[in-house]
Amino acid sequence: MPTYVVRYVRAVDYVSTKFGRLAMFAIFLMIGVLLLDAFTRNILNIPMFWCIEMAQFTMTGYYIVGGAYSMQLNSHVRMDLLYERWKPRTKARVDAFTSFFLVFYLVCLLIGSISSTMYAIEYGERKFSMWNPSMVPIKIIMVFGIALMLLQSVSTFFKDLAKARGVELS
Repeated sequence: MPTYVVRYVRAVDYVSTKFGRLAMFAIFLMIGVLLLDAFTRNILNIPMFWCIEMAQFTMTGYYIVGGAYSMQLNSHVRMDLLYERWKPRTKARVDAFTSFFLVFYLVCLLIGSISSTMYAIEYGERKFSMWNPSMVPIKIIMVFGIALMLLQSVSTFFKDLAKARGVELS
């Protein structure tokens, strides 16, 4: 593989690892918000209407930003009818081929999320609820997570292509 491909794979894997590990800590934020909600509602009898939505936003950021790291670790869910019986090079060939569909999907998702984010910024979109939070921060996080997933998909494609040729690229 050319050196620029190897550098790309290493750089994207590094970024995915750092943001994926950072996203892991969002679960503690979500737990804290939910504990605060349970404490204030059940013990102090003061409901905080923003807690559940904040937990939902945190969970969204958690799985969107962590998706690229999950893909890098090959820990995503895969439908396995025949796949496990194949040789590693056959798996790599099939993965390289199917990655074109994933990249197409992610590009469409990225275009839509950028459009949605621009709309939210331009019109000050807010969630229709009692808390009424701005939708801009979560939509920016979604654009970032989808872009990171797209970059990781290309990195994974290069790794699969190398593996299909009998070379390990990491």
